[in-house]
Amino acid sequence: QVQLVESGGGLVQAGGSLRLSCVASGRTFSSYVMGWFRQAPGKERELVAAIRGGTSTYYADSVKGRFTISRDNAKNTVYLQMSSLKPEDSAVYYCAASVGNTFYRIVNNAIDAWGQGTLVTVSS
Repeated sequence: QVQLVESGGGLVQAGGSLRLSCVASGRTFSSYVMGWFRQAPGKERELVAAIRGGTSTYYADSVKGRFTISRDNAKNTVYLQMSSLKPEDSAVYYCAASVGNTFYRIVNNAIDAWGQGTLVTVSS
């Protein structure tokens, strides 16, 4: 089973940018749909973005045009580039892996591995 370790969270002012990284262990990284979820205090965890293969992506409406997900299968790494950040983007961000080659399972919270989470705080 793949293990995930995130990095890159922190404090940023509104309008700023951050890049999150998630490194996966194991030799089957390319077979997973990878995603980023977030959970703000008092709210449910929500899917922010996902990527399958190298170029097929999914974004929540709230982040379209501001966030970009990408992956480097040679480095077993998935990234989330976040720009034009807003205070409402503040949350713990979790990397997630879901077996398969469609977005169906990850959109329906069928997750095979979670990272430990990294905190993003956007100040106004």
